[in-house]
Order: sequence, then C-alpha cells, then structure tokens
Amino acid sequence: MAGQLDAEMNLAEVRRALKLSQEEIGQTLQINQGSVAKIEKRADMYVSTLRRFIEAMGGELEIVAHFPDHSVKIRNFSELSEKTRG
Repeated sequence: MAGQLDAEMNLAEVRRALKLSQEEIGQTLQINQGSVAKIEKRADMYVSTLRRFIEAMGGELEIVAHFPDHSVKIRNFSELSEKTRG
C-alpha cells in the first residue's frame, strides 16, 4: 500500500490509491456517495471533517506546522480525536 501513496496527494487520489470507493467511504461515514464526492472536491473544510474522512480510509490525521528551523505537531486536534472516540 505504501508504494501506491505519494508524499503529496488530494483526498480522492489517496482513496483511489487505497483501492476504496466513494461508496465504501460513505458507508463508513454514514453519508451518501455524492457527499463523499463533494468532500473530496472541497478546498476548505473543518478539521473534524478531514479527520473523519482520513480515519474512514484507515489513517490518522496529524497537523504539523513547519518553520524554517523546526516542525511542531499541533496536538489540539489529536486531543479532539481522542475525546470524540471515548
């Protein structure tokens, strides 16, 4: 699977690389295929929507801020994910 994933892809490309259909993602998210297509085309969305979409594909979303001399993982979003699961 890792060989099919590139360093930079849009959501639809990731889904296709994982050999998942919009219908399968929709079933996991409990939304219809058309809603999945709309999410994939959005340039701007809630972090929670993106996190749910990534998790529906079997992944985990991390938000990282890159600065000239270092990178920082923003943990607010991982804390949110843990709270919604529990």
